[in-house]
Amino acid sequence: MRVPPRPPLSGLKRQLDRSREDQGMRLPRDGFLRETFALPRTDARAKAREWFDRWPKQAYWTEIESWSELPGDVIEFTMRRLPTAD
Repeated sequence: MRVPPRPPLSGLKRQLDRSREDQGMRLPRDGFLRETFALPRTDARAKAREWFDRWPKQAYWTEIESWSELPGDVIEFTMRRLPTAD
């Protein structure tokens, strides 16, 4: 039994490249706005507090999505929130 040849992937590659270029211009599919920071520990706490004060968790679902500790007591973290409150 003969196996058919694989289809060319150039069209798929172009479509993925185009989609990735456009992604920077739109909201992610889940609707959250995200911003990543890398700050010393005390500044990281202040920045997170600033986000929670400016966009309250109850209205904007603000949260620290992920965080990690880098060398030199630097914290890298991603904050996320909804763009508007209802």
